[in-house]
Amino acid sequence: LCFSAVQALLAAKAGATFVSPFVGRLDDIAIDGMDLIADICAIYANYPSFTTEVLVASVRHPLHVLHAAKIGAHVATVPPSVLRQMYSHPLTEKGLAA
Repeated sequence: LCFSAVQALLAAKAGATFVSPFVGRLDDIAIDGMDLIADICAIYANYPSFTTEVLVASVRHPLHVLHAAKIGAHVATVPPSVLRQMYSHPLTEKGLAA
């Protein structure tokens, strides 16, 4: 359970298996949660000895998943509603219907 890059740094230094930034909860208080993911991934890239993986939590929409993947996060906990949004697209549905 992580809300800052320095918390993630300390977790990795302590040998944590995962660090779990809650991006949706940060977004709820007007802080861009994906900026935190980018900061953590950048920090971890500077230290090849770190084995801690970034687990993106509190995912609220498909863009969180997309941005997490582009940034290089290792894992995301995706609720079923977001998973359905990820594979659904109006143009796909239209094409299938045709």
